[in-house]
Amino acid sequence: MEITIDNYFEKRHSLFKWRTETSNANKLVMAFFMACITGLMAQIIIPLPWTPVPITAQTFAVLIAGILLGRYWGGLSMVIYLLIGFVGVPWFTGMTGGIGVITGATGGFLIGFILTALFLGYFSDNYINARGFKSMLVLLLVSNFAFIYIPGLIGLGAWLYVVNGTIPGIWTLLVMGLLPFLIGDLIKIGGAAALAKAVTPKESFNDGDNLIDNGNWRIF
Repeated sequence: MEITIDNYFEKRHSLFKWRTETSNANKLVMAFFMACITGLMAQIIIPLPWTPVPITAQTFAVLIAGILLGRYWGGLSMVIYLLIGFVGVPWFTGMTGGIGVITGATGGFLIGFILTALFLGYFSDNYINARGFKSMLVLLLVSNFAFIYIPGLIGLGAWLYVVNGTIPGIWTLLVMGLLPFLIGDLIKIGGAAALAKAVTPKESFNDGDNLIDNGNWRIF
C-alpha cells in the first residue's frame, strides 16, 4: 500500500489510541518490552577512568519510555527494569545486577529513571501542545537534568561519603557525575525530541488531552 502523509498521520493516531485503550495485559507486555530495551541499551557503555559512572545509551530508552507508553505504563516499565535487576538479572550497566546496585554509585540515577518516565508520560499523554519538537525538547531537558541528575548526584555523593569517609564537594560531584555526560545527553535529548515529534499524534487520542487542546499550556 502506498504510504502517504495522510495515512501516516492516521496510523500513528490509531496506534496511540490502541495503546491507550488496549488491555492491561497488552500494556504490561509493552512495559516489559521497554524494560528489556533499557537493559540492552545499558550495555552500550564508555567507561571513564575518573568516575564509577560510565557513559551509557540507556537514558535514551528512559526518555522515550513515557512518551511511547504514557505516564503510568512508562513509569512501570522503569519499575520493572529496576525490580528485575534487583533480583539478580545482570542487565544494569556493565552486565551487573542485584539489590546492592541501588546503594552503589549509580543507584540515584536509577531512581531518577522512574521519575523521568512519569513526568514525560504525563505531559505527552495529556498536553497536545507538548508533542511538538520545541516543547518536547524543553520537557526532555528538564526531566533529564532535574529528575535523573538530582537524585543521581545525591546518590553518588552518598556513595562517595561511605567509600571515602568525607562529603564530596560540588565540583567533585559535577566532574564525576554530570559534566562528562553533557554532550551525549544533548544528542540523546535531541533524538528523543525528534522521535516524539515524528511518532506522537498532534490530535486527541484519549479523553484527557481533549481538555488541554485549547492553548492553555504551551512552551513554544
